[in-house]
Amino acid sequence: MPTGLTEEPPSPRPPRGGGLDRRLAVAFDRPEAAGTVLWRRLLHGAGGFALVYYIVPTGFFVVVSKEVAVLIALGLVGLLELLRLGFGVELPTIRGYEEGRPASYVFYAVGIVLALLLFPEAIGATVVLGTALVDPLAGELRGSSRGRRLGPWPPIVAYGVLATLTLGGIGRWPWTWAVALAVLAAGVAVGMERWRLRWLDDDLTMTVVPALALYGVGVVALGLPR
Repeated sequence: MPTGLTEEPPSPRPPRGGGLDRRLAVAFDRPEAAGTVLWRRLLHGAGGFALVYYIVPTGFFVVVSKEVAVLIALGLVGLLELLRLGFGVELPTIRGYEEGRPASYVFYAVGIVLALLLFPEAIGATVVLGTALVDPLAGELRGSSRGRRLGPWPPIVAYGVLATLTLGGIGRWPWTWAVALAVLAAGVAVGMERWRLRWLDDDLTMTVVPALALYGVGVVALGLPR
């Protein structure tokens, strides 16, 4: 018998798969989270291991320099993407909108290589770690009702703290300037993460654009150490 009251739809349940997926879904208020989401986050964070580049000795690879080794690795990523797009090779974690365009991991690899080869170590470390760690954080927060209420501030704060430590600790920039420029980089990076274009992925812009900002203001304008 109608009562005039509208029942609220039942809340979606956490996934019934692996225990880790379920716990993450509950922790982040993401009942719809699936295994591919988890693995994308983990693979994204693994990009931070690219910073091993800075501690590898110059002659480590014997037959090629470490710069050439990085470019070879990028070429292998490009070859894999060619096989996916041109020959139908299926890869896990590929999202629907990436079916007819280069996938995010290609943009991510290009951004990391540009950061390592073109910018001073402190700036490269800042933007590579920022994209590796803060981009997944921003994505998770944006995907949960709790995170959306907080807005962009948690990623900005996280990026700012990370950037301050790398610019001041690795780059030996004066801490006052390190904090100020970390705030600049955080705002630019999170802004790039939230800016959506079909043919230009945020994994590239979130890495390269803050690096350009830090180099232009910190190194060129202020003359801080390279």
